[in-house]
Amino acid sequence: MKLPVRLYARARDLAGADTVQIELEEGATIAMLRSALMEQCPQLQPVGSSLLFAVGTDYAAETQPLNAESQVTCFPPVSGG
Repeated sequence: MKLPVRLYARARDLAGADTVQIELEEGATIAMLRSALMEQCPQLQPVGSSLLFAVGTDYAAETQPLNAESQVTCFPPVSGG
């Protein structure tokens, strides 16, 4: 499946794109997505391990399975006050 992943903040800046298309097998997990994203966009590797993922409106664990309808966003940790 080709899964569009929306990038935000520093992830978008490093990748130079708002969205990237990642090829994954049906049932792939967030961990597999992270690995494929780092391979496809090596410029994200400096922040790769700290990137957060959400599916729909909920944060996603590394073990969460994905399907072709998953709406995935990726962003660095947020800080502020």
